[in-house]
Amino acid sequence: MTLRMYPMQSTSSRRLRRVTLSSAIASAHQEQAMHSFSKQSFSKQSVSRQTMSISHSSSTNWTQPLMDLPNAYLSQTEQETLLRQQALSDAQRGHYVEAIDLFTWLIDHNPGNVSSFNNRGLLYFQTGQFSQALTDYNQALHLNPRLAKVYNNRANCYVAMGDLEAAIVDYETSIDLNPIDIRARLNLGITFRDLEQYEAAIETFDLALQISQFLNTTDLVGVPAAVDGHLYAERGRTYHLWGDWNYAIADYDRALSRLPLTGSKADTSYRRRFQVNDWLDELLKPLVN
Repeated sequence: MTLRMYPMQSTSSRRLRRVTLSSAIASAHQEQAMHSFSKQSFSKQSVSRQTMSISHSSSTNWTQPLMDLPNAYLSQTEQETLLRQQALSDAQRGHYVEAIDLFTWLIDHNPGNVSSFNNRGLLYFQTGQFSQALTDYNQALHLNPRLAKVYNNRANCYVAMGDLEAAIVDYETSIDLNPIDIRARLNLGITFRDLEQYEAAIETFDLALQISQFLNTTDLVGVPAAVDGHLYAERGRTYHLWGDWNYAIADYDRALSRLPLTGSKADTSYRRRFQVNDWLDELLKPLVN
């Protein structure tokens, strides 16, 4: 990969999304209010360039049944709900092809349902069908251009396709729409680092940690300790690659104190712990020799 250093003298207004403490507080209060009315039914999130968030969405009544179901007396909305729940269940079990087929059926019968496009896009992404995922994210944003999570998802897709500059634009748009989205900031910092824009990456991680600490000292949203662990791990890796080994070691230690000691291979945070240990060994090995 050809990497470029972020120019320190750049004054681009697009590069970093800084928020004042007051705006973070306002966003946190708004997030709390929204959370009390809306809860996603399935959330499988990886804080390293991935946000898997398959959700329910209401729809209009259709003029014909969705498909043959055991109970012929179900309303159209009830039938849709059953199909959507089946798709979510298939996705949770890793039956992505079956889930894609169900969401495709739902989209064909209700092409105005935003979450169906986003959900199918996430499933296409999981199966490595990035072009199809991008098409679905584009359609979801065409239907509703204010969905922060979809911008984050589309940015992940751009990263997978190798278009890091386009990914940065989408991560920043996601942050503009939801300034307290820690995962979008984490993804943005990793992307800056991949472009060797280390200063921008460090500033992004710093701000994400500040927001996380604020959220964890209030009764609002809160951030899991493992997410902070990922932030310290990625900031440590950035210091490591930038040549500031003392800061790197300190951040690796902070990460290890927050990442889970036990877990399964499917647990991203548990796997990250092994990655941090590998990075720490890589850093210390030259000193031992």
